[in-house]
Amino acid sequence: MLRNHFETEHNLFRDAFRSFLNKEVVPHQEEWEEAGVVDRSVWRKAGEKGFLLPWAEEEYGGTALKDFRYEQIMCEELAAINEPGFMIPLHSALCGPYIAEYGNAEQKARWLPGIIRGESILAVAMTEPSAGSDLAGMRTTAVDKGDHFVLNGSKVFISNGLLADLVIVAAKTDPANKHAMGLFVVERGMEGFERGRNLKKLGMKSQDTAELFFNNVKVPKENLLGDAKGGFFYLMNMLAQERLTNACGAVAGAEAALNATVDYVKERKAFDRPVAHFQNTRFKLAEMRTQIDVAQVFTDRCVMDHNQKKLTPEVAAEAKLFTTELLCKVVDEGVQLHGGWGYMWEYPICKMYANARIQRIFAGTSEIMKEIISRGMKL
Repeated sequence: MLRNHFETEHNLFRDAFRSFLNKEVVPHQEEWEEAGVVDRSVWRKAGEKGFLLPWAEEEYGGTALKDFRYEQIMCEELAAINEPGFMIPLHSALCGPYIAEYGNAEQKARWLPGIIRGESILAVAMTEPSAGSDLAGMRTTAVDKGDHFVLNGSKVFISNGLLADLVIVAAKTDPANKHAMGLFVVERGMEGFERGRNLKKLGMKSQDTAELFFNNVKVPKENLLGDAKGGFFYLMNMLAQERLTNACGAVAGAEAALNATVDYVKERKAFDRPVAHFQNTRFKLAEMRTQIDVAQVFTDRCVMDHNQKKLTPEVAAEAKLFTTELLCKVVDEGVQLHGGWGYMWEYPICKMYANARIQRIFAGTSEIMKEIISRGMKL
């Protein structure tokens, strides 16, 4: 389906980013997959090209492209090459905005230039072993000691957990108020900050996902973002953009999986004719084509609403729910239409299947999305 919400400058940006990925990412994907982490140098190269935090002000080294369509383009192009480890969307669309929105002038001047250059890689640490979607149930604490906070606790499933130089850590600051928490920027090398193993996952093999431990970490007051008790609100305020980012990547991933499957069934033969000639194949593909087009139109509309600050948490949840569920359906059908070869790691559809499954879980499970949507319906 023809999309009409991109303009000339967006298409030029897409061409440049696609060229960058083909040169600096695609040749290294198998290597990164084996290592379980991408090379730090690709972050610096992306920074040199202006692909990190493109929305940031020029005074910090950004290009002031305050249009979410640029983030959408990067989500789409990364999905097209099935690269889950080089998480520019996490760095630029999820973590960076916390510093820009809630950091003071000194903090932004101190951190943003390095983040934009790719010298300081970002992560956000919310999830804990006993608290996933339920942020109010977290147990990590930060105790005010005058000129610093003492941070204790642990986090798990943290993307960029090994590479990150700056980790935005959510921690409870008032035992009497379960929603009172702060966001603390923990820097690489702080005493008591330790990283666990690179977790072995079903998919997203090139993504360094780790456990983080905080043992009496002294975090200076200068590393607190905003109010020490306002962190829960800050997290909730950013979740709509996070879920929109998920939706952009999910629908693009579904498109990539469909394309890979169409290419395969045209070439693969069964009973002396291409698999694409069987009615079941054509009907399955037609159904997926229709659903992806519907999801794309809805996601594009959400992007434009977000640009105008009109995207509600409920609609963002709808976008995340629909697109991630669709992605998992499409990759599953794709594997089925590939037959036994769809289960082989050497085929893109196999990796797509493995990478897709987490999409229905992180940034809030599908069940949590349904709760948010139903509450918006006053049910």
